[in-house]
Amino acid sequence: MFVAFNDLSESARVWIYQANRSFTEEEIAELTTKLESFIEQWTAHGANLKASFEIRYKRFIIIALDQEFNMASGCSIDASVRFIQQLEVDYNVNLLDKMNVSYRQGDFIAYKPLIDFKKMAKQKAVSQNTIVFNNLVTNKEEYQNYWEVPARDSWHARFMN
Repeated sequence: MFVAFNDLSESARVWIYQANRSFTEEEIAELTTKLESFIEQWTAHGANLKASFEIRYKRFIIIALDQEFNMASGCSIDASVRFIQQLEVDYNVNLLDKMNVSYRQGDFIAYKPLIDFKKMAKQKAVSQNTIVFNNLVTNKEEYQNYWEVPARDSWHARFMN
């Protein structure tokens, strides 16, 4: 069942999918409809799942699930991954490659392969103060407080000198 993102508990599980490009306004409208529809019918062994989503910076899809209501099953997680894979096809976008880094350059969100980000760190093109997106956060509370942080406060710090 689809609910407002703000209505989910702080412990709600989150999955963050970063796109390798920005979505257009038209695509965001379509994505919103598709995400609402998917979440409305998303179940685990026939039981409704209480979930929501956000699209941030025209680039990130965040799906959140209140596991206090009903837990996700392997099958329901597989269904969500298949849904995201279909979005990749529909919009010719990469959402599942975890070997890429998104970070801020002023108001712009940059997206680089991890190997390029490491090189940029060595060349001091990015620093411990660079704002990065830590897509490894696991719940709503972490997402709201530790997703968009200086590199020094994230797993990205290991690449900084």
